[in-house]
Amino acid sequence: MADDCCATQLIDGNGDFNAAGLDDFMKKVKLVHCGLSYAVVAIMGPQSSGKSTLLNHLFHTNFREMDAYRGRSQTTKGIWIAHCVGIEPCTITMDLEGTDGRERGEDDTTFEKQSALFALTISDIVLINMWCHDIGREHAANKPLLKTVFQVMMHLFSPRKTTLLFVIRDKTKTPLEHLEPVLREDIQKIWDAVRKPKEHKNTPLSEFFNVDVVALSSYEEKEEKFKEEVAQLRQRFFYSISPGGLAGDRRGVVPASGFSFSAQQIWKVIKENKDLDLPAHKVMVSTVRCEEIADEKFKQLTCDEGWLALEDAVQTGSVPGFGKKLSSILDTYLSAYDMESTYYEEGVRNAKRQHLKSKVLDFVYPTYTAMIGNLRSEVFENFKSSLEHSLNEGEGFAASVRGCTHFCMHEFDRGCADAAIQQANWDDSKTREKLKRDIDAHVLSVRSEKLSELIRNYEKKLLVALTEPIESLFETGGKETWTSIRKIVRHEIEVAASELSSAIAGFELDQETTITMMQNLRDYARNVVEKKAREESEKVLIRMKDRFSTVFNHDTDAMPRVWTGKEDIRAITKEARFEALKLLSVLAAVRLDDKRDKIERILFSSLMDGAVAFSSTKSRDIGTSTDPLASRTWEEVSPKDTLITPVQCKSLWRQFKSETEYSVTQAISAQEAHKRSNNWLPPPWAIVALIVLGFNEFMLLLKNPLYLLVLFVVFFLSKALWVNMELAGEFRNGTLAGLLSISSRFLPTVMNLLRRLAEEAQGHPTTQASGQPGSAVSQGFRHQTRPSHPLSNSIPESSVSSNISSSEDGVEYSSPNLTRRRATNIQEPELS
Repeated sequence: MADDCCATQLIDGNGDFNAAGLDDFMKKVKLVHCGLSYAVVAIMGPQSSGKSTLLNHLFHTNFREMDAYRGRSQTTKGIWIAHCVGIEPCTITMDLEGTDGRERGEDDTTFEKQSALFALTISDIVLINMWCHDIGREHAANKPLLKTVFQVMMHLFSPRKTTLLFVIRDKTKTPLEHLEPVLREDIQKIWDAVRKPKEHKNTPLSEFFNVDVVALSSYEEKEEKFKEEVAQLRQRFFYSISPGGLAGDRRGVVPASGFSFSAQQIWKVIKENKDLDLPAHKVMVSTVRCEEIADEKFKQLTCDEGWLALEDAVQTGSVPGFGKKLSSILDTYLSAYDMESTYYEEGVRNAKRQHLKSKVLDFVYPTYTAMIGNLRSEVFENFKSSLEHSLNEGEGFAASVRGCTHFCMHEFDRGCADAAIQQANWDDSKTREKLKRDIDAHVLSVRSEKLSELIRNYEKKLLVALTEPIESLFETGGKETWTSIRKIVRHEIEVAASELSSAIAGFELDQETTITMMQNLRDYARNVVEKKAREESEKVLIRMKDRFSTVFNHDTDAMPRVWTGKEDIRAITKEARFEALKLLSVLAAVRLDDKRDKIERILFSSLMDGAVAFSSTKSRDIGTSTDPLASRTWEEVSPKDTLITPVQCKSLWRQFKSETEYSVTQAISAQEAHKRSNNWLPPPWAIVALIVLGFNEFMLLLKNPLYLLVLFVVFFLSKALWVNMELAGEFRNGTLAGLLSISSRFLPTVMNLLRRLAEEAQGHPTTQASGQPGSAVSQGFRHQTRPSHPLSNSIPESSVSSNISSSEDGVEYSSPNLTRRRATNIQEPELS
């Protein structure tokens, strides 16, 4: 069984620490898995005092023993370590180099002190091997060494309750009861003589050490007795760390996993003899080991497959059960840390655990944040789709928003609760607020879009409802035009406002917003009217001319006028201009506010009554202007409602009169032409002269009826020639031209008549006549006289307009001059 002790030299004779050997030793005896359930036993004493022999018998180790037959010399060099076979819990024993050896000399006591201090520092039980006959001596019982070690320990270490087991070898007949008090008294004297630091000045020996004494028989003389007593002593090392055991009240125990590091650091400090506060050595060891464990667990977490899969899943969207999965992963590694660090100093262990927890949480927080972000995005998208669906179903906007918002915020809160982890209390209020802001912004956007769409629809309805009626009213341009427009606008606004109010009821808008929307609707209707009025005002001259033409060229029954000479052109012209001016007054300004103005009175008094011309002339004499149209504004009309300024009205009226004079001139010309064409009878004096002078011829005809027959035939022949040759039309272009045309056509026409008469006499009517000579004559006559105004294209505007002037009563013209110009113009085409 001695082979199981794995004896290893921990520190060689030169003071070099065998770190690799210690690590290998710990692996072989599986010390790292023992936690705090292990004990360290060391033995110190004079050289060749049987220390190794005692350990071998006590713990079944195989330390090298001195061969008495070869003489007394140094056997153990440095410090050796071995596993105590068969003892529970795991117990490690250290065999120290003997003190007071001749090999190191009288003055070389440094290693003795260092090894003794090292043993007292890391061991739970220290066996002090001494001879029975040395009790009471000053130097033989290691008193100087103990004094030095106690003094150094007081400065460098905190109390850890090491058990000092004094093993009295080769006991004599003196009972142990008499030896033990002497030994305890000597130890107490050593303690009292040690110079203590201020904080331990009154600290009793019992705070640092438990002192126990045991006596053994001589191994050489009473071997069996020795082995029996050693076997009894061995039993005391079973469960030595349990309450009541040899090391039951030990303190500051370093966990087994940190034993190697602790031993190295302690030896380093002792060897360098640094005046350090090594009471915190356990803290230092705990700090290093806990950091190593924490780093290891953190590294394992970063490579954990479950964590990596969860992290990848979050990149594509929210993960159901995220919090539970992540909490389980974190709990696994935090629990592993707790298990491995459970035996280290509690304060350090907890601090490092908190640091590990903080580090782990910082590591997973970005993924958690991404998870919450994904949840927020998904909830927001769900809100948008559910709101759209609800609105498509016809539910009110405000009710839909409330319902969808409540549902989605509840979903978000539930998702956050699902994503929360047990190890942290992260606040999701900012993400929740951002979601709420996104929802509010989307609601505002949708509401604005829906309201804008409603407003556009009703504005379009208003535009359709107002455009055609207003255009029609502007075309008529009557006295009640603006009154009718105001009625139409009010009616359409009331209808649209009522429908819009019903349509926006589901939005639950505040009163101010509703009032603003209604006012905007009214303003839009007004803008439609104003825009249409401005468009019509830009075409006012065309409208005036159309109105003038309609009234001037049509009678009260809307039938086209035929200028027969009986019409009063002056009155008709005045009436047509009156209607055109009325249209101008209607389009001069916008009158949607139902305010009275003087535009119509000023226009009629200034333009129709001719006041402008006279007043302007009179004002030139006195040097001041009293023309009411010499202004850019209308009285009682704001500039924004002005469509045509007074100055523009005056200019338009001049242009209008100039462009309509031609129609008046045409009417006058047509009237005179009609009179001349219908005045075919000779003057009365000629008729009287004809009767007086032709009385004899008339009587002759009465006495000879044959002459009447001849005259009748001649009359019919002449009438036929007149119709077939269109004599009236031939002379239309002048006398000379008519005579030339008649002379060239006279003979063919006579031959044609004779041929037709011959054919009729033979009973073969021609296709042209077919027994209806009167019809042919009538058709020929109509063909010659079809143009109702033969002078319409031949009279220059300038020649006619020069004979027409405006006055207060209407139109004045000179007939003789017009007649002469007409005759001249008729001859020109014929001569050309």
